[in-house]
Amino acid sequence: MRALSTVLLLVCSNIFMTWAWYGHLKKATWALPVAIGLSWLIALPEYALQVPANRLGHLSQGGPFTAPQLKILQEAITLLVFVGFSIVVLKEKPRANDYLAFALILAGVIVSMLGRAPVAAAPA
Repeated sequence: MRALSTVLLLVCSNIFMTWAWYGHLKKATWALPVAIGLSWLIALPEYALQVPANRLGHLSQGGPFTAPQLKILQEAITLLVFVGFSIVVLKEKPRANDYLAFALILAGVIVSMLGRAPVAAAPA
């Protein structure tokens, strides 16, 4: 259950992150300071979801993942969210070589998740 909750929180946080990082590309008329300010406001909920996801999912907090596994999982989720955002919002379809690159990254996620994570010592 902690693994699923971690993944769901990471998906939600990445939706905010993707909007913050790339949503302004649809608003070419915005001045750069406006784009930066609005991006920061959008990014705040991302942090409010990302931090609990990492705490919930990390071994030191009773979760199933090591820190490297959390990072690799987060990057894979970022790519999946970004592909949807790119197609739906930006109207940019990834090229075949982009999909190949995504597949290689996802293969890396699978390699990272193979086997059990080491059992963490109780927090001091």
